[in-house]
Amino acid sequence: MEQLDLSLDPSDDRAAISAAIRAFLQERLQAKLDKLKDGADDQRQALIAAYEPDTWIADAARRVSQIQQVTHAIKFSHPDAKGSSLSSTGNAQAGDLAIGSHSIPAERLIPDVVGNAAALDVYKFLRLCVNGRSLLERATTGDPALKAALSANPEHADAWIAAFAGLSAPSQPPATHRLAKQVYWPLDEGQYRLLAPLFPSAMIHTLWGQLAQDRFSPEAKAARTARWEKRDHPEGYREYPDLAVQNFGGTKPQNVSQLNSERRGENWLLPSLPPTWQSPPIRPPWFADSIFDRAFGRRPAVNRLTGELRAFLRRVAKRDSNRSMRDHRAELVSAICDELLQFAAELQTLDPGWTQDERCRLNEAECCWLDPGRAAQDHAFAARRRHGHWQDRVCDLFAHWLNAKLDTQDTPMGQDEARAWQRVLDAELRLIRLELTD
Repeated sequence: MEQLDLSLDPSDDRAAISAAIRAFLQERLQAKLDKLKDGADDQRQALIAAYEPDTWIADAARRVSQIQQVTHAIKFSHPDAKGSSLSSTGNAQAGDLAIGSHSIPAERLIPDVVGNAAALDVYKFLRLCVNGRSLLERATTGDPALKAALSANPEHADAWIAAFAGLSAPSQPPATHRLAKQVYWPLDEGQYRLLAPLFPSAMIHTLWGQLAQDRFSPEAKAARTARWEKRDHPEGYREYPDLAVQNFGGTKPQNVSQLNSERRGENWLLPSLPPTWQSPPIRPPWFADSIFDRAFGRRPAVNRLTGELRAFLRRVAKRDSNRSMRDHRAELVSAICDELLQFAAELQTLDPGWTQDERCRLNEAECCWLDPGRAAQDHAFAARRRHGHWQDRVCDLFAHWLNAKLDTQDTPMGQDEARAWQRVLDAELRLIRLELTD
């Protein structure tokens, strides 16, 4: 909205409105005069006469019926759709869980205009803002200052104000069109309702303005420059990766709507996609005799869980066991076992036969476990895997590794307590044996 504060006396709205109107008309007149060739005196005089305030405003009041102020426009669905566009601030009953026009405060929702593109200059005229109020708002409320500024003839002024105030009123009952989007919504007993979704141009323009500010404002550019130069900056900035651009109206975006023209026909679409999982590459445990030597224990989750279990066992070492303690201990052990199976599943995605590489020093049991695809290439390996007792060996290695991780002065896993601890592990180890067998 064009903000003009041209009043000599803030209380004299009439004089301020008159000055704003004259400035608006003079600017448009001058732009047309500048395009005339030398000697076109007749055209020059005709233009000057057409831009006399009374003449131009009377013509604007006639042409305003060719346009309509809306929030939802039909021509975004198809440029030849002839149905109704509507003006609505949205359904407040939808609540915060649904995003729509109601999500934007009314004062921030910029209305759109549809209709004859040749009459859009009338809307620009009505958007003139004088002392905090637009001419359209003044016309809608029947402002006396606007009436006095438009014409010395009260009848003319009243007729023009009434015409301008009807900008947001539909000229015909709501109707859809064969080229508009339509949804048949089923009801009971074979009935249905015909829904006609409309493009929320006003809401989209508000969001577009926010994205444009975040992407291209001088403040955002300065903040990005500071980041690349590794300098401090008082302001942050926002990034919107993977934006898609939707275009409306081709080379004549003004034929769709006024706001579409201001957006140069562009609508920016945020990605509505699930996040892309990015995992670090899986590396074989080269030069290790067992995955329990370093590879498994270095995983952050495993290190955290074993540390938590060790601290828990230290705290309860001299206390009588109870059900709560046993349940918590079992929960931590189960989580460590889950991490082990997850780690194994990751290694099993490596190319079959990776354990045949000269850099692989894993024991036979772990090779059978972590490289099952090798059995299809190596018949001797397949026989050993099928008839061997590698599952028990893997479980023993895991149990010894976990005992070693938990062995402290307060929890001596090498003594009688270790045998009791082994019984606690048995249940989880049985589950791992079943998993390995599968």
